[in-house]
Amino acid sequence: MRTLFCLLLLAPAVLGAAPSAKSVEAIAAEAKRSVVKVLQSGREGMDGLGAGFVVSEDGLIATNLHVIGEARRLEVEMANGEKHEVVEVTATDAHWDLALLRIAKKGLKPLTLADSETIQQGQPIVAMGNPQGLAFSVVDGVVSEFPDVVNDIPMIRLALPIEKGNSGGPLLDRQGRVLGILTMKSAVTENLGFAMPVNELKRLIEKPNPVPMARWLTIGVLNPKLWTPLLGARWTQHAGIIQASTPGTGFGGRSLCLWAPEQPGETFEVAAHVKLGDESGAAGLVFCSDGADAHYGFYPSAGKLRLTRFEGPDVYSWTILADVPTEAYRPGQWNLLRVRVEPEQITCWVNDQRVLVQQDSGLRGGYAGLCKFRNTEAEFRGFRLGADLSQKPVPEEVATTIKAALQTFAQSTGVKSKTLQQLLDQPEASRLLLAEKRRQLELEAAALAELEQDLHRHAVTRELVKELAKPEEQTDLIRATLLLARHDNPEVDVAQYLQSFNRMVDDLKQDPEILQGTLPAVKRLNRYLFEEGGFHGSRHDYGNKSNSYMNELLDDREGLPITLSVLYMELASRLGVKGVHGIPLPGRFMVGYREGPEGELQLLDVFERGKKLTVMQAAMELTERGEFAEESLEPAKKRDIVLRMLNNLLSSTLDDAASIKETMPYLDLSIALDPDAAVQRINRAQMKQRLGLKKEAAEDVRWLTEHYPEGAPEEMRDQLQDWLQSLE
Repeated sequence: MRTLFCLLLLAPAVLGAAPSAKSVEAIAAEAKRSVVKVLQSGREGMDGLGAGFVVSEDGLIATNLHVIGEARRLEVEMANGEKHEVVEVTATDAHWDLALLRIAKKGLKPLTLADSETIQQGQPIVAMGNPQGLAFSVVDGVVSEFPDVVNDIPMIRLALPIEKGNSGGPLLDRQGRVLGILTMKSAVTENLGFAMPVNELKRLIEKPNPVPMARWLTIGVLNPKLWTPLLGARWTQHAGIIQASTPGTGFGGRSLCLWAPEQPGETFEVAAHVKLGDESGAAGLVFCSDGADAHYGFYPSAGKLRLTRFEGPDVYSWTILADVPTEAYRPGQWNLLRVRVEPEQITCWVNDQRVLVQQDSGLRGGYAGLCKFRNTEAEFRGFRLGADLSQKPVPEEVATTIKAALQTFAQSTGVKSKTLQQLLDQPEASRLLLAEKRRQLELEAAALAELEQDLHRHAVTRELVKELAKPEEQTDLIRATLLLARHDNPEVDVAQYLQSFNRMVDDLKQDPEILQGTLPAVKRLNRYLFEEGGFHGSRHDYGNKSNSYMNELLDDREGLPITLSVLYMELASRLGVKGVHGIPLPGRFMVGYREGPEGELQLLDVFERGKKLTVMQAAMELTERGEFAEESLEPAKKRDIVLRMLNNLLSSTLDDAASIKETMPYLDLSIALDPDAAVQRINRAQMKQRLGLKKEAAEDVRWLTEHYPEGAPEEMRDQLQDWLQSLE
């Protein structure tokens, strides 16, 4: 009995007992040396404060992506007061709102990372951070729920408060191990918060996409050849949209951003689309600027449209020339502002409606551009400068044709309206009739919106067909892939993204390694894209359409093997690097290159940051037999590359959850680009038949019968004939 009792006493040690819980005081004391402040520096000193924690002894710091923002200098402060410049943004993941930073400091004490899959509801936890600037604070609580899905992301819901400055700090278990990264407070109550599971951080550590600070500071920055920001504020650009945030240093938070390439003539027009984040602020057009404090401004302010002449740095040198209300302005939405400057007169429009004509000649000459005031965040797109920017009238014969087409369309979807008097004579019936009319108009509006979308897609299809009809060496593959993205999103500004790509070419065109030959150029491209630029393969949600869009790759630096390969290939092509081309391997598109016409084919897996592979190594990874069909190793044609990207988009809709209407535009585009695509025609005919469009379905089936390949089974031809008869 005594022996059994002793064994029971020893059992926890022998079997490996769970570590005992530590006090909050002990956890705070141990973790404090590993928790840091993350400081975001701006023109006027510290712009933002968050938290982070050490995850490796050689200077790796974990935090939230929203803590570090974009294109800002970053500094880390330790609990002992030491400050260190961030030298690299080692990895980012917008989906999970995570970031890894590196400082040039060794010998740090990393926190131990736990397994977030072991989290239990009610589990006691400890959080550390810098709430409201109160550095290295600690609070304890419990796990309220896990997982709690917020915006499709499984997060840890915490029964403890999270404030500004806590973001990025560690969520610890009672053994002092990291369970998650504090991310945001609850919108429902101040006593709840959320954290990202630490296992997502582990995945980020395993697959970094490093960006040195010198290049990080250029992300989103305006092209200095095009724009000159003045008077502070933060002017950035993303997806062709210029954004202005933080107050400027001028009186009233004024800040300017002037168009650098050209100065307007004596008579000119300037225009841009503007959207205000806060209508109590102001943002719009600036013109006749001397590059300092003298200029005009035309902008919405507090719901009105204001024209002001600024002749100095303070309010006493400002003259409000006009301040007019107008129903043409749409608060909270994009509004087109346009100004015409003539020697003695200034005319202003909002959304093509003239709102004021002002006789004034106080300032002339100078530059034009954008302006922002006070604390509002403003967005600008489509800036233009020219002699006449007015909307040109549609030629009458064209307008007549379009109106007739729209009238026919309206008659097929709308109804005859009742007269107002009839409705007033019968008040009770009026309400019922108006409700019915409203529902019908909503249906008509939805039909018009669908028609507008179809018109856009057909116009883009025509452009894409035209681009791919050019000789191979003249086809602009970057433009073609941007058109593919624009097919889904009319807001994609192809010209702006081509400009972004050309800036990348400009970065490298005088680089000595690029000029030395294929092998040095490939090594330089690898460093530029994957070590300096942070481009990487998608870490999550691989099948998301965003990964197939070239504009989103240029913005977020994350994509599929084929989108990354297109960017790599086209950079090499524009830089004159010989022998680099796309290799359409089954399962993964790669980049191939040869050092000379007789050189052995080498492969680059750009999804894995330019990993170099032999053909044999790639075959062992991607095929069961360990070999490729000969055609898989031939350089891919540009048209085939676009079709493969399109097929990825098409595949993303071919599931039970996707509607036919999502799939049909891709089938239409596929057939427009490849009229011989028999499989796509069969799929389209089946879907049209399901929609009740028998005549349209019959057209595809008839094509299949007329182009039936020689030598194919006769019974299949008979099946097509039977199908056609059933449709007719």
